[in-house]
Formats: sequence, structure tokens, C-alpha cells
Amino acid sequence: MSDDDYKPSPMPPKADAKPKCKISASRKLSLKILLLARATEELEAEKVAIEEDKVRHLGEKLPPLQLSGLTLEDLQVLCKQMHEKIDVVDEERYDFEAKVFKNYRDINELKLKVQDLGGKFKKPALRKVRVSADEMMEALFGSKSKASSMDLRANLKSVKKEDIKQEKELNMEVGDWRKNVEAMSGMEGRKKMFDA
Repeated sequence: MSDDDYKPSPMPPKADAKPKCKISASRKLSLKILLLARATEELEAEKVAIEEDKVRHLGEKLPPLQLSGLTLEDLQVLCKQMHEKIDVVDEERYDFEAKVFKNYRDINELKLKVQDLGGKFKKPALRKVRVSADEMMEALFGSKSKASSMDLRANLKSVKKEDIKQEKELNMEVGDWRKNVEAMSGMEGRKKMFDA
């Protein structure tokens, strides 16, 4: 078989290929214009509905005043009632403002936490480093010589045999209470205990 006989097999069509759009550019443009016109109409209708709702709400809360034919005392009572209503509304407004301020502060704190957690800092890529046992011991124990760092028995506490014998004798003295009863009795014995 020679190189001339080799023919590559035809490739199957890709599944990821985008199908061609069947809508022309002019049709797309006209659809965009229609969508924008519809959106502006809906925004204007929403603004009108909000205004109507506002007027209706104010009409319920504040009926029109009938000031004609009222005496001075009736006007004073009406003014006091209006001041009371204003105070209630002012308290509610203050409460709502405090809640909104608290929510904004909480949102800002959470944003800062997210930014901190998101990480302004990138973790550096760790490299594999081969370290010999001598270099590791030097890094752990400082710049000591190899012999002193490897000779761990030299760093141990040395125990003398005489100390062990003295401890056994002390234990025997304390353990045998019959021998020391007369020596420890009275004030002299107590003084010996404190001196020891």
C-alpha cells in the first residue's frame, strides 16, 4: 500500500455546529423595534397605575377637609388630631428609615465578606522540592553540625545511679511507719517533717 492509495475517511458532521438562523436581518430589526415600543408602553402604563394608586391611597388616608362652618374650638380639635396623625406617620417613617439603613449596612458588610472570601489573593502554585535528610535536619534544628543534630542521645537527660538509690531509700523510710513512730511523735517530729 503506498501513500497515494491512502484516503482519509470523511468526518461526520459536528453536533456542536449552530443551525443557521432562518430570520433575516431586517426581520430581526423590526422585531427589536416592536419589543422596545411594547416595553415603553408598559413602563408608561405602570407609571400611570402607580400614580393612580398613590392618589387612591391618599384619598383613603386623608379625606378632604370640611373647614367651612367650624368654630374656633372645632378647628383647634381638628388641628390637634392632625398633629397626632402626623406624629404617628413620622414615627413610622423613622422606623422604616432605620430598617432600610440597617439593611444597607448589612448588605455592605456581606459584600465585603464575599469580596474577602472571593479572594483578592491567588494561592501560589506549589512546587515539588526534593530535600535530603541533612537539609531537612538543618532546616529544623538550625545551622548545627550534622553530628550534634543526629546524636539525639546526647540531648537526653542523664540519670545517675546514686540518685536512684537515694530515692529507693527515701521510699523505704516513708513506707516503714513502725520504725519512725517514736521519732516523728511530738512537736520535734513535726518540725522534722517541715524541715524535710
